[in-house]
Amino acid sequence: MAASSALSSPARLSNNRSPPSCGSVRRSISSSPVLIATPRSSRLSFTIPERRSLVVNSTVGEVSFREPETSGDKEGIESLKLKLLSVVSGLNRGLVASVDDLQRAEAAAKLLEAAGGPVDLTNDLDKLQGKWRLLYSSAFSSRSLGGSRPGLPTGRLIPVTLGQVFQRIDVFSKDFDNIAEVELGAPWPFPPLEATATLAHKFELLGTCKIKITFEKTTVKTSGNLAQIPPFEIPRLPDSFRPPSNPGTGDFEVTYVDENMRITRGDRGELRVFVIA
Repeated sequence: MAASSALSSPARLSNNRSPPSCGSVRRSISSSPVLIATPRSSRLSFTIPERRSLVVNSTVGEVSFREPETSGDKEGIESLKLKLLSVVSGLNRGLVASVDDLQRAEAAAKLLEAAGGPVDLTNDLDKLQGKWRLLYSSAFSSRSLGGSRPGLPTGRLIPVTLGQVFQRIDVFSKDFDNIAEVELGAPWPFPPLEATATLAHKFELLGTCKIKITFEKTTVKTSGNLAQIPPFEIPRLPDSFRPPSNPGTGDFEVTYVDENMRITRGDRGELRVFVIA
């Protein structure tokens, strides 16, 4: 099985600027920092000390963070992050991205990567710790849930609805899990099958910012009407039966990371954008 591994120039938001078509932006002014209360299932909150709170609505929920009070590099980076979020927020993880959308996301990501500078995880591997939500993957524009690798196709023949996608990283145990919520269509009158697939890997750091992952197993847990079924594992193909396109390992580079956003570039050119869950 494959190892699966998701800002244009910086600009300030103004009161006259129209919200982007792929999402909406709300701004509030207060004299002191305000925490954003977010329902666990639909919003992400970044609590950076600042005055203006910004919220981007997207197909994967609502993502909010705040622009810094101080000027300089930090403010520029936060503006670039907002720009990137605005570009990718309406693309359903990249599944509905057009060629123009891919180019805009690529340009926005490159600006943020350049502003953040080279990533060195040699002594900062803990920056990867936690559960990250995928907001965008350029690979999904291929209309396959495996991106440029083999994966479930989306379309009429096999109606697959992709839910939330996460990466759960434990820098102490070196566990690296790709978690995807999916819904498989079923013929009438049967209800759709809802399930969460966890692709378990181990990871290691190569150099300063390259991560190599090695696939171990896939665990599936049904939900909805079949939630009573216990989790089960899908057997792994022996190495001798694996096609060359599915070696069981992969790697990617972390090109930007901070306390609430991460950008990676895969070994097949995939651009992925994550926010902390």
